[in-house]
Amino acid sequence: MRIKVALLSLTLAGAALAQGFADMGADVSGFATPDADKNLTFPADHGPHPDYRIEWWYLTATLTGADGADYGVQWTLFRTATSPSEAEGWQSPQLWMGHAAATSATGHFVAERLARGGTGQAGVTLGDAAPFEAWIDDWQMLSLAPPDADPLSHLSLGANGPDFRYRLELAAEGPLVLHGEGGYSVKSAAGQASNYYSQPFYTVTGQLDLPAGPVAVTGQAWLDREWSSQPLAPDQTGWDWFSLAFDSGERLMGFRLRDAGDGFTSGTWIAADGTPTPLSPNALIVEPLDIHKVAGRDVPVTWRLTLPERDLDVTLQALNPDAWMATSVPYWEG
Repeated sequence: MRIKVALLSLTLAGAALAQGFADMGADVSGFATPDADKNLTFPADHGPHPDYRIEWWYLTATLTGADGADYGVQWTLFRTATSPSEAEGWQSPQLWMGHAAATSATGHFVAERLARGGTGQAGVTLGDAAPFEAWIDDWQMLSLAPPDADPLSHLSLGANGPDFRYRLELAAEGPLVLHGEGGYSVKSAAGQASNYYSQPFYTVTGQLDLPAGPVAVTGQAWLDREWSSQPLAPDQTGWDWFSLAFDSGERLMGFRLRDAGDGFTSGTWIAADGTPTPLSPNALIVEPLDIHKVAGRDVPVTWRLTLPERDLDVTLQALNPDAWMATSVPYWEG
């Protein structure tokens, strides 16, 4: 069995930092909160939701180069709001943060961009001229889809940093997938939740430019769309997230929210035709096997995932254990 996998580990060092990262464990007075009875609507929900505190367009890709080596790519645009009240120009409460990375077995190259809402430096738009565009400075995720197709079904993607650049084209070979119950994804036993869907079926072609030179790449990519106002419970300090693509065409999204105990796990089993089956809370067993010291932190870089109801028992190992995102909010992305 072959698996392509992306791994994310975000560690929030206690309640103070949890409050600082978009106030994810704070009071949500004035902000909208996810509603289990509200259906997601497309293409409208590809765009921003400024009445929620935090939101992201988060893409990861697992790639193989013409040189036979494995590579990874990340492109993420985060939106956070300091207030539920809108204002013009520099007074806008919307803050934008872009993260991009390119990873090989021996290198991890990272860049970050920051912008204020209302200035035109960053944003996400849906319209007739461009059916979908997300950008921050010259980084861009742009729809190439025809008018009768979902805007996210065909994308151009680009980003760069001091020592890397990539330009990729993504074509979806399956449908959008709603997580949880119709896109309402529960994140804790206390009921914290987000609106959450993915496009997990991209095939990718393009080029990476790294310090060793350019390399043509092909592979797979996964786009996550999520928005909420309080996705963490007060006792949760971070999460580990996994996306797996099997050679059967099936997919698995799984996550563990960390707390003082065993944590809270959930996820979605995705059939080859895109049919999602939500996992019961804590049905997915997530076990870190190997710890690596990076940026002064002890980070799990090898994992065992078991899902008894699907007879799944896999061990996942990072392509590069030093894949640390040394950004304003640091985390590990493998």
